[in-house]
Amino acid sequence: MAAPDKNMSERRNIEALCAAKGMRMTEQRRTIAHVLAESDDHPDVEELYRRCAKVDDRISISTVYRTVRLFEDSGIIERHDFREGRARYETSTEAHHDHLINLRNGEVIEFQSEEIERLQAEVARKLGYKLIDHRLELYAVPLKDDQTS
Repeated sequence: MAAPDKNMSERRNIEALCAAKGMRMTEQRRTIAHVLAESDDHPDVEELYRRCAKVDDRISISTVYRTVRLFEDSGIIERHDFREGRARYETSTEAHHDHLINLRNGEVIEFQSEEIERLQAEVARKLGYKLIDHRLELYAVPLKDDQTS
């Protein structure tokens, strides 16, 4: 039951952020915002288009591309390039998280680790820097793959 509330909240957040930035919210932009908020994964534009077309068959892939670019340029969504030759997207959040990418099936797992956060800040400090921001992506295969190799 918690997931629909979260998704509704994220959708409203996308729409509220668009409104705050003075963006005109057409029905098609609302559809794209809704589909992004409902996504449990990190869809690329083609997958986002397929999902949006199920909701509104009049939506074009070029509209999805333009809207994704607009949302990205406005900081509403984040772009990720997970070494697979296509950009994938997720709703920008204030809560920091990192990603583990399963190289076998492309699954993206979000995680948080205070230990990693502390270590990164410590490394920056030891090198004479104050850490401002970072992005951590771990590329992995399931442990059971190692046993068969």
